[in-house]
Amino acid sequence: MDRSRLGLVLHPTRDVSAVVDTIVDWAARHRISLAVRAEDRLRVPATVEPLPVGEVAVRSDALIAIGGDGTMLGALRSAVHDPKPVLGVHVGKLGFLVEVEPPELPTALDRLIAHDFTVESHSCLACDVCGDDVVAFNDVALIRQPGAGFVSASLAVDGQQYGYYRCDALVVSTPTGSTAYSYAAGGPLVSPAAQAVVVTPSAPMAGISRAVVLSPDETIRLELREGSGPVAVEVDGLVIRDAAREGVVQVRYRRDAGLVVRLDPRRYQERNQLKLSLLDLPLLPEQLRELLPEGLRERLNRRDLPPPR
Repeated sequence: MDRSRLGLVLHPTRDVSAVVDTIVDWAARHRISLAVRAEDRLRVPATVEPLPVGEVAVRSDALIAIGGDGTMLGALRSAVHDPKPVLGVHVGKLGFLVEVEPPELPTALDRLIAHDFTVESHSCLACDVCGDDVVAFNDVALIRQPGAGFVSASLAVDGQQYGYYRCDALVVSTPTGSTAYSYAAGGPLVSPAAQAVVVTPSAPMAGISRAVVLSPDETIRLELREGSGPVAVEVDGLVIRDAAREGVVQVRYRRDAGLVVRLDPRRYQERNQLKLSLLDLPLLPEQLRELLPEGLRERLNRRDLPPPR
């Protein structure tokens, strides 16, 4: 990999210093320069170049997201206009996008510069939120303020009115985001290999009460109705509009908007199966055994062998 600069995207609050130190030591040995957002310059060694927030992705050849899924989504959003490969290092809790654990990092970095990886393409939602252009790789959600009424919004698809919602929250998600807020609200799990947009109401009281799966070529328009309570608009979990009582959210699906580095796609998929099983999808015992670290799996296999006669 003839790359000269890697951009670091740090979890906003967690201590990621141990992972950063590993990357800095590795980069020094391989003569790779590193960059970080200027506001994070005090969280990294002086050898890491601080850049304006909008320039880290632009001036880097690949990004390393250190955190959980939220950090990974932020890295993808930062590079949406010129997608760069993003390697995720797990310093979070339950992460579906992040693949690499800290002990695996040196090997992962060697493979990154050797081009020994595959790239997983991700779609996003290009959203016009009350006139502001934003993107979401998981979901955009309209959420009621507790004690102040409910979300009341009409749905139009390609200009055709389809009905209205009255609910606690209204979630529009990508296939990747279908395992997040939409899933918690009762929406379907959509294969990441599919191309679709899912609209899911949470705690619906009137109007459309089921999740709707739409084509990636359809334009979705959600308009707050008269009498709606104040609504917060979240993009990938970040509040971008608060206490809105009127306005329009328009959503279009955008293909190939983000590039995620995959070092072992099969192993990554197996880990995600385990994470989903912890939520709602039980696996067979032999499937769980296959997801254990190799050394532990071998010890268990030896323990199950019949004793010698």
